[in-house]
Amino acid sequence: MIPFRVIDQENVKKLLEMKSVIELVERAYTLKEMKEASLFPMVFHEFAPGKADMDIKSGHLMGADIFGLKLVSWFGDNPAKNLPALVGFVLVLDSDTGVPKGMMSGEPVTLMRTGAAGGIGAKYLARPESENLLLVGCGHLAPYEIMATLITMENIKKVTVYHASSYEKATTFSTSIKEKLHEMFLSSYQDDHQLYQTLLERTVIEYVATDDIRQATEEADIIITATPSRKPLILKEWVKPGTHFSCIGADMAGKQEIDENLFTTARVFVDDVTQAINVGETKIAFHKGLISKDDIIAEMGSVILGRTPGRLSDQDITIYDSTGIALQDLITADYILKKAEEKGIGSVVQL
Repeated sequence: MIPFRVIDQENVKKLLEMKSVIELVERAYTLKEMKEASLFPMVFHEFAPGKADMDIKSGHLMGADIFGLKLVSWFGDNPAKNLPALVGFVLVLDSDTGVPKGMMSGEPVTLMRTGAAGGIGAKYLARPESENLLLVGCGHLAPYEIMATLITMENIKKVTVYHASSYEKATTFSTSIKEKLHEMFLSSYQDDHQLYQTLLERTVIEYVATDDIRQATEEADIIITATPSRKPLILKEWVKPGTHFSCIGADMAGKQEIDENLFTTARVFVDDVTQAINVGETKIAFHKGLISKDDIIAEMGSVILGRTPGRLSDQDITIYDSTGIALQDLITADYILKKAEEKGIGSVVQL
């Protein structure tokens, strides 16, 4: 008999906190760079075009003795059936034995590790003195992007929020986000309580909405894009020298958030080169011939390990194209399984 732990969404949330997830995602990137982790080919299938699909991201972390997958499905008609449109789970297996260790709800894992990636991009590529963060998009990911950036960038004083089609949504978000961050990252976690208390009580941080994306871009030091956009929201001529971009939203063919011409002068970094040129923000610039693979400076793990410099000067424009890789999900999920075992959380069944 093989013990197999299943953890529901609420318990996953209780076991995760952003500082640890940032460290886990950094480790996933460095294991990949050291050839101690690898990705398997992505699987995508449409059951009904525009109505129902699923994708599978999977990989092997030799350095952590695990392999596994994340499966996410989207069925557009589900809300009418009182079911969520988006459903996902992460499955982790022991790579020494092939024995499954456990599985869990994929949504909180995805939100935390994606937020962590945006903050990691800023940590290694933005100017350390950066004060102004522009958040393009104010959906489910936005609070996680803010928290990760507050953890990694200690000088942030202003967060400007832009929604491409609704200034009202951006305003509602900016007026409620302080309370929401307290609820999500202070009330929920016992570990590192003082860290989140200190971060969230930084009264110098101002949250404002904007309907002028050009002016907001011109003023920004760090720009995080996390939208489903299929056309550029930010043009090259608006961007000042020294700006850093963490591009999060483009994770499948057809998506685009920033002007592809930015890639011709920026220092470009990615989480995975193959994914970036096929489904990431880098895809359009690459396929239009504006850049080649050789113009991608490095994957993020190389920067973290100090093998490749990030920015070379305060004038550099830097882009981190984070398409999201299974290694982030798996290393985070394995951490959750270990914490759950320690605390006796989750349902254990015998396979």
